Amino acid sequence: MTRFAAIGLDHRHVYDMTAGLLAAGAACAGHDPETTDPRVLVGFRKRFPDVPAIERERLLDDPSIDFVVLAAVPRDRAALAIEAMRRGKDVMVDKPGVTTADQLAAVEAAVRETGRIWSICLGRLTSPAVQAALAVVRSGEIGRLVSLTSLAPHRLNRALRPAWFFERAAYGGIINDIGTHSIDQFLAFAEAKGAMMDATILSSTIGAFGTEPPGFEDFAAITLRSDTMLGSIRLDWFTPDGMPDWGDGRLFLVGTDGTLELRKNLDIEGRAGGEHMFVANRQRTRYQDCSGVPVTYYRDFLDDVRDRAGRVSEDGRAFSVCRLALRCQQEATRFAPVRRP
Repeated sequence: MTRFAAIGLDHRHVYDMTAGLLAAGAACAGHDPETTDPRVLVGFRKRFPDVPAIERERLLDDPSIDFVVLAAVPRDRAALAIEAMRRGKDVMVDKPGVTTADQLAAVEAAVRETGRIWSICLGRLTSPAVQAALAVVRSGEIGRLVSLTSLAPHRLNRALRPAWFFERAAYGGIINDIGTHSIDQFLAFAEAKGAMMDATILSSTIGAFGTEPPGFEDFAAITLRSDTMLGSIRLDWFTPDGMPDWGDGRLFLVGTDGTLELRKNLDIEGRAGGEHMFVANRQRTRYQDCSGVPVTYYRDFLDDVRDRAGRVSEDGRAFSVCRLALRCQQEATRFAPVRRP
């Protein structure tokens, strides 16, 4: 059985990553109890009471452990991943995988040097609705894609956030952090219709609308162009507390023969749950509950660990996504609106 260790329990995404791998048939050999947020550690132990606490060095030195899962403070993820790869471990990392261009270059060099797997657990890979939408696009049902609009609001949940969450150097900026998902999603849909795995940045804007502490990046807007389609992305930390989920993630696709909308988290006044898809084509409109659509990322990752077939590598997609996110973050126009009385 493939065995892994959970290292860097600083973000709650480690729960979903661990649960997904266990459900796919892996065994968790241990977790490193070192954390910047004791609440994450408590939550991990509550969810996985049979996973022992083992000091990090012992986990990295254990030859029976095939890979590590990393959800450390974002600025620390690259160094931890490189250390793990050089000690013979593959790596699954929470987004963002890196926070600087130098870190990205170092990770790429380590992958070439060691031959290990470095995979970012991105939202597209674990979303049934996005997988269903990609299948619709590949089928030709809505024709040639013209544009993609992605809305990715998030709830701040200030009381649950550790201090590093508000330090730009620690999380890498709003686009590099939560925008990574949306940029990867754009590239996936562009590539689904034969585009190159890259994009031109037409505009990038970051806003600080007054969320404390001063200067915290709470809004961003990006416009991208591939060689086949346009993309608009909005990110923010303004999901209202009255919303029954952490956000109302939405995706709109316009094709030459139809349109498609995803409501990933909720149908605000209708059907229960998430993973909703609405399609309009030349013949009809239709609704699909995508919650039962299988996602294979965790199983594919485990298969790659065993046979090195490259299912999750996608010809360097993770590196392309990181590179584009870092450029959008670096080149963005900063916008700090003046408050009117």
